[in-house]
Amino acid sequence: MRLRLLGTIREVPRAAWDALVGEGTPFLEWDWLATLEDSGAAAGETGWPPRHLTVWEGERLMGGCPLYVKAHSLGEFVFDQGWAAAAARAGIRYYPKLLVAVPFTPVTGARFLAAPDAARPRIIDALAGALEDMCRRGAFSSVHVNFCVPDEVQALRARGWLQRRGWQYHWTNAGCTSFEDYLASLRSKRRNQVRRERRELEAQGVEITAHAGDDIPAVLFERMFELYRHTIDRLPWGQQYLDAEFFALARARLRSRLCLIVARLGGEVVAGTFNVQKGDTLYGRYWGSARELRHLHFNVCYYAAIEYCIRHGLRRFEPGAGGDFKLLRGFDAVATESMHWLDDPRLSEAVRKFLAAERRAVANEIGWLGGRSALRRDR
Repeated sequence: MRLRLLGTIREVPRAAWDALVGEGTPFLEWDWLATLEDSGAAAGETGWPPRHLTVWEGERLMGGCPLYVKAHSLGEFVFDQGWAAAAARAGIRYYPKLLVAVPFTPVTGARFLAAPDAARPRIIDALAGALEDMCRRGAFSSVHVNFCVPDEVQALRARGWLQRRGWQYHWTNAGCTSFEDYLASLRSKRRNQVRRERRELEAQGVEITAHAGDDIPAVLFERMFELYRHTIDRLPWGQQYLDAEFFALARARLRSRLCLIVARLGGEVVAGTFNVQKGDTLYGRYWGSARELRHLHFNVCYYAAIEYCIRHGLRRFEPGAGGDFKLLRGFDAVATESMHWLDDPRLSEAVRKFLAAERRAVANEIGWLGGRSALRRDR
């Protein structure tokens, strides 16, 4: 096997890369990564220079991982700024670091990709060993693999990597065939709450519609960017990762994977969500609104998306990171995993001790949240 670092995803054929992804997350597909790069979202100017690591046998691509050199920790959703601050106090250089992840996308999926006929454990070990060597040579302090899957956790833990656990809120369809079934799955207090929030938004004259694939009007892409930017600008913690070029390229390249859910008031699109669909899962990615209307966010981001999933036979809805209010609407806490390798033994030992305590706290929190699910006990 031969290892190669790529300066852009365009250095590998689209079909060859997507053959590695297979039925995996859509955010690892060639079109998604290329759109981030071509729009300038994942580039050196934004602190996301790509250095994708690939494994070859002759001229055949056998494996790879999406790799970025990071001089900051923005847009990762696994927060290590505290580690960087501790390193600085100890006189340890933390940046630049290596990150195996999809930019701005807290969605679990395979991070080490292997050809269907390749020995996946061998590919994972080859990639992990190469990443460790890049750090040992002194150029990088550490490597971080965010939102990875169980076999990667197991393989990296066996190599001495450090495991970090978090959680997100996901909705899983447990047999609903209509929105009324979803309501019936909730405890009475939560069921009445959802009905009231839907009713009050309808009374304001708001209409919500979902547009998917080729049925998405071209004008919605430009409007979605305007809504996204408007919401980012008015939030004190807002961080704009995408620009108009990303949405224009998404219209040309990604439409078959997309579902835009929009709210109209008097014919005007006043809010919307940018969702991605693959297999049996809908992923909520970006939200924006131009009007402050009561219950608008919950209806567009959650209820309409759940209704879309039920109507189209999707099993799971992952709306993204954060948002404890999702628990009140039938979303339950699901564990997420990331793995970390730090070259400096002092920093590595300090982080190891911290993560052991953090994992216990996260396990307790997930258990506590599970006991407070909005779902009926018999569901």
